[in-house]
Amino acid sequence: MDLITVDFETYYDRKFSLSKITTEEYIRSDKFQVIGVGVKVNNGQTEWVSGSHEVINEYLQQFDWQSSMVLAHNTMFDGAILNWIFNIRPRAYTCTLCIARALHGTQVSGSLKAVAVRYRIGEKGTEVLDALGKHLDDFSVDELAAYGDYCINDVELTYKLFGLMGANFPRQELKLIDCTLRMFVEPVLDIDTEALREHLTGIRSHKEGLVKSSHVTKDILMSNDKFADALMDAGFVPPTKVSPTTGKKTYAFAKTDKEFQAMLKHNNPIVKAMAEARLGIKSTLEETRTQRFIDIAGRGVLPVPIKYYAAHTGRWGGDDKINMQNLPSRGNKSLKDSIRAPEGHTLIDCDSSQIEARVLAWLAGQDDLVESFDKGEDVYKKMAADIYYVEVEDVTKEQRFVGKTAILGAGYGMGALRFKEQLKAQSGVDIETSEAQRIISVYRASNWKIAQFWRNCQNMLVSMYNKDSASIGTNKLISSMGQAIKLPSGLLMRYDDLDFEQGEKGKEFSYLTRKGRTRIYGGKVTENICQAVARCIIGEQMLLIAKKYKVVMTVHDSIVCSVMEDEIEQAQTYIEKCMRYVPTWCEGMPLDCESGTGKSYGGCE
Repeated sequence: MDLITVDFETYYDRKFSLSKITTEEYIRSDKFQVIGVGVKVNNGQTEWVSGSHEVINEYLQQFDWQSSMVLAHNTMFDGAILNWIFNIRPRAYTCTLCIARALHGTQVSGSLKAVAVRYRIGEKGTEVLDALGKHLDDFSVDELAAYGDYCINDVELTYKLFGLMGANFPRQELKLIDCTLRMFVEPVLDIDTEALREHLTGIRSHKEGLVKSSHVTKDILMSNDKFADALMDAGFVPPTKVSPTTGKKTYAFAKTDKEFQAMLKHNNPIVKAMAEARLGIKSTLEETRTQRFIDIAGRGVLPVPIKYYAAHTGRWGGDDKINMQNLPSRGNKSLKDSIRAPEGHTLIDCDSSQIEARVLAWLAGQDDLVESFDKGEDVYKKMAADIYYVEVEDVTKEQRFVGKTAILGAGYGMGALRFKEQLKAQSGVDIETSEAQRIISVYRASNWKIAQFWRNCQNMLVSMYNKDSASIGTNKLISSMGQAIKLPSGLLMRYDDLDFEQGEKGKEFSYLTRKGRTRIYGGKVTENICQAVARCIIGEQMLLIAKKYKVVMTVHDSIVCSVMEDEIEQAQTYIEKCMRYVPTWCEGMPLDCESGTGKSYGGCE
């Protein structure tokens, strides 16, 4: 298979650029224009070609793309141009930006300039700055030649980086990069614009109703000072807080402020209506995203922008301003319902069941919990039975929810106060702090090996700080390497600049992120490890599925595929089998899944 390294140079200006609009909108715009392209086949000489669309298309069509892997530094961009503009779909895609995120973490820049400096292979030029606002016809001969040299240099840097970073990069992860990029570069999903327009009308009508019921104007609701004055006119003293950024006193009107949340449940109907109206007016995410989906539909099918290795744990993330990772999952599902399978196809959404809890139980050696998962028992009821000293068959719905919250939340060292808050937020159940402490104590006593695993993870922090090697978990699966944890994928989960301060209860560790120093402790390391291991498992399962069916999306612990309508039954069986596949490195882990089918993503039930 040939390796073809590509880099497109395109028209941009101050308003029309990837820093101002999404990749999808940019490439599909009428303003989009390819100025030129740099192409390098294997280790051959890089060529620069500039000219009309017809000239560039003729040049590109000479290559055997079906037998080649395309390499770029941001292949989501360059690969989309190849397919959407020139109808070119290679055998495989790879990307040095993706590889850089996986190797060096998400806390450092992955730009071509930054990575080239890191590897000391040369410097990225600045000629692109001179191309601001210039169409192809605006370049002089000398300017176009200089731009070509700039592009050739970028191609050479990308090729060198792939040789350095890709040499020992896990082959399976390269396949996952390809699979992830295809979700965007080779889109197939349709969008139901009629349903979205109805949904948008409903959102706006609802907001108008909130404003009307509040008996104040939108202008008042949007202004902190005016909103505070309106509250005082209603006989309510506006809550305040100390701003974490300025250190000065300010109003506690953020939706996450406890004082504001209390206003939403206030017994004064005027205060309650005003708070609800302010929250509704300020909450623009669903409205703007609905409009963005409508706009995309006007340009074509839906490219799914999923970012490979977006999180510290290696998990995928949302991208291109339509975060597919947090579409509404309950209540109004209009956004999900608007995402539809192509004609003649059906979507299958398969979700890995309780994967983090299963990973934790297996890693910690909590064999009784592993056995319960393996037998398909209701582990939430069993936990509730221990908490309330009743038989499993006598556990009530409310008690089961408490058991579920303990299994899914307390496994990472959650304390009593946090448990109490989470229980109230999720179910409205308000328990005494002493009762929360009792429940946490019962959980830890019943799952003492999990509690021991937290301590092992805390000790691993000490080992990482000292740059000693350490291994924990079943079969010593998790090991440290310097200030990082080696994952089953072969990649590292980094804790750069790990340090500690001596606290009342011992060493209090922190590591460096883009936001500054971030606290890290045994329970949090446990959570990181479980999420990272779960991602490794889902990655292997995704590649198995992709051998037979088109993977169109991954959201958290689920994989969504598009299959022919006459293959639904066998496809669903195969996909579920893949999602129950246990990698050889975690033999004995009790994995399970559930799936649904539908013409729309929201209808997969």
